[in-house]
Amino acid sequence: MLRQTFKPAWAVAALTSVILMLQAFSVGGVDVFEIYLNNKLLFQQAANKPFTLQSLQLDKRNINDELVIYYNHCGESGRQRSIAIRDDKGNTLKEWKFTDASEVRSAMRIPVKELLQLDKNYAHSSLTIFYSAKQLPKGLNLSALKLS
Repeated sequence: MLRQTFKPAWAVAALTSVILMLQAFSVGGVDVFEIYLNNKLLFQQAANKPFTLQSLQLDKRNINDELVIYYNHCGESGRQRSIAIRDDKGNTLKEWKFTDASEVRSAMRIPVKELLQLDKNYAHSSLTIFYSAKQLPKGLNLSALKLS
């Protein structure tokens, strides 16, 4: 009879240990970004995973669309946020600045029409979408960008 009273306590302890270990490997404590075209998720990347620069292709069919980027700094929204389009030499071709947000998930919205305007002068250039904020002053290339 004494053994039965210890089994539930052991099960609770084991379950608590498993939950704590799983939380240690969740993305809640690392930088995460997501890129959407309108409401469709295109890319999602966490800083604790190997980074692969993916390519986003836009053309005239997307002229009325909106690119939406979320960047989460270890559970908080960025301060002094900006998104820039850069060429292969690191030159900024166009930049959007965003206000500081109080909520963790704060959208940075860019009309695709504005991106396609770059196509006239940079159609055959290697372009990247570049994010920077007070928490990430050196910035990060989020995606390659192909315009056609």
